[in-house]
Amino acid sequence: MEHLEHKRKIMIMLAIMAAMLFAALNQTIVGTALPRIIAELGGIEYFSWVFTIFMLASSITAVLVGKLSDIYGRKPFILTGIAVFSVGSLMAGFSNGMIELIIYRGVQGLGGGLIMSTAFTAVADLFSPRERGRWQGLMGSVFGLASVFGPTLGGWIVDNADWHWVFWVFLPFGVLAFILILTLFPSVEKKPGEKVDYSGSLFLTTTIVPLLLAFSWAGSKYDWSSSQIIGLFAAAVVSLIIFILIERKAKSPVLPLHLFKNNVFTLSNLIGFIMGAGMFGAAMYIPFFIQGVIGRSATSSGLIMMPMTLSMVAASTLGGQFITKTGKYKALAITGLLIMAGGMFSLSFMDVNSSATVVILNNILIGTGLGMSFPVFTLTIQNAVDHRYLGVATASAQLFRQIGGTVGVAVMGTIMNLRMSDKIAEAGKEPGAQLAQNPQLVAQLKDLDPQVLMDPARLASIQAKIPAEFQPVFERLVGMLRDSLGYALTGVYWIAAFIVLTGFVLTFFLKEIPLRQSQKPGQGDETKEKAI
Repeated sequence: MEHLEHKRKIMIMLAIMAAMLFAALNQTIVGTALPRIIAELGGIEYFSWVFTIFMLASSITAVLVGKLSDIYGRKPFILTGIAVFSVGSLMAGFSNGMIELIIYRGVQGLGGGLIMSTAFTAVADLFSPRERGRWQGLMGSVFGLASVFGPTLGGWIVDNADWHWVFWVFLPFGVLAFILILTLFPSVEKKPGEKVDYSGSLFLTTTIVPLLLAFSWAGSKYDWSSSQIIGLFAAAVVSLIIFILIERKAKSPVLPLHLFKNNVFTLSNLIGFIMGAGMFGAAMYIPFFIQGVIGRSATSSGLIMMPMTLSMVAASTLGGQFITKTGKYKALAITGLLIMAGGMFSLSFMDVNSSATVVILNNILIGTGLGMSFPVFTLTIQNAVDHRYLGVATASAQLFRQIGGTVGVAVMGTIMNLRMSDKIAEAGKEPGAQLAQNPQLVAQLKDLDPQVLMDPARLASIQAKIPAEFQPVFERLVGMLRDSLGYALTGVYWIAAFIVLTGFVLTFFLKEIPLRQSQKPGQGDETKEKAI
């Protein structure tokens, strides 16, 4: 597709960005709305699963479709992704409980993995590595713009309408994106001699699933040393060994192992994993701080998050232009990771007395660093492999980033719960003694827990039932819960900053190879040899 007319390429890119916009809007709208959804449906203990299941499902489909799209072309998979994502969004709006919501988020994830993996690979089909910088930046901007409007609209919906509309409002975008892709995207014939690696796909899946389940449950549902967690890790290791043995003999492996001999490919994926863990592990919990700790509404939470995404859009767009113009990307990634880590480190100093302005400034730092560095590593991976591996290479970038994000959210959620429990146990001794003398008051406060902090109306309803003489005790309890949640979250941000700093250090070891001006046969192999 590299030699299509420029006008046709632009139209195809508009179709691709429409598909990405649909998926991204449905992802980002959930963040600020979820605390209120949890307050209505209950199940704060499953909070991280709403994100974990999406990333788990999208990780699996992203890597599996990589090789398939190299064989059959990108079009059928991006169309399937849009259709599956639309069904998941529709059903998520009908959820009556957290378990149902998690299941339908998983369906969304299956479609989202198909969309994101094929969209970024299609850019590589259309443009040479040197030209991709500009388009990767613009695609990052599309996701950034969705991150601006999604959280704001999500907060407005749960404050002013039924939360179910969070999942339904953008369904028309799915129909539009499907029509555009169907009519504009060129079809390709199946590559001769290529077979689907069913065995490798199966054992890759059975490696990823127990691994992520182990990280999700360890320290919260089960002890790290429990038989359940050890069993999951053991299953992941056994599946990984079988997967490696299968891939070494497979004629058309789902994930060619020889790609990991390429230092640029391996290091870029490792940094992508680290960035995913740090970014998702911290960013997903920022709305909890805004709503639960400093007591802002869901709508305010969306507005406070907006500067992060606007700064990400600006940095991503300008960074992409810089890469296309200069052909340089390493310094951009290093600077971005350092800024991002600084923003997360600043988050760790916040508490119940922090102002919205402080949160906004820290979010701007994170957004700027993220916009500068995030698109770089997909570009480096695509530039380091031969064109026939574009799909699987791009999918690997998605896989490692998503696994990092899943592990990050799970580990950060465990840390948050443990720190919050310890802080509540320590801080609740004094009001607990007073409550022990008033069993009637204890019954009235049975619904007072950290998740009620995200629902001002419910909190006010509980307070209205408390006799005047016990209002000071109630206020101390609420203050104790806010302080405990803040203490737990700042610990999460500190660890996230350390994780991103690790990626910053590793980027210094990334070899900066020239961005190819074309993707003609032979040039990919030459570049790959230089990268090894």
